[in-house]
Amino acid sequence: MHEENNLIRLHTIIEGRVQGVGFRYFVQEKALALGLNGWVRNRWEGSVEVVAEGNKQTLERLLNDIHRGPRSANVTKVIPKWEIANGEFSHFNIRLTA
Repeated sequence: MHEENNLIRLHTIIEGRVQGVGFRYFVQEKALALGLNGWVRNRWEGSVEVVAEGNKQTLERLLNDIHRGPRSANVTKVIPKWEIANGEFSHFNIRLTA
């Protein structure tokens, strides 16, 4: 079995004081350190959205970091969805607000 077959996708929305506090950079740093691919972006209504692909254990580590957030953030709600990975990402970046 190839390693790509073990990939899963985490798609999550993070609510609270998560914009203007370095949250996207925090997520990007954690994801890169964990070797994950995907993206993070602010959303117009004030939340942050993350899509990341990797193995489940590594994604759960990212999810734990997301619950904590950077020091100046106040995460009040995390809504994770587990999806099938399609391997479309080759790195982890910050996207424009959507």
